[in-house]
Amino acid sequence: MTIEQHIEELLAELRNAVCTGERRQIETELELVKAEREVARAEQDGRVSAEPPF
Repeated sequence: MTIEQHIEELLAELRNAVCTGERRQIETELELVKAEREVARAEQDGRVSAEPPF
């Protein structure tokens, strides 16, 4: 599953979530996956290095 697919799946789950606790959990996971996507994009663009700093 790609990151984009994972985001779409989480958005679908969020639309169908009824319980507040479940919504919060999905929102948190969605934030983490979006952050992972941004890191991956930054690495591809050369804005950050995937190499450790030492």
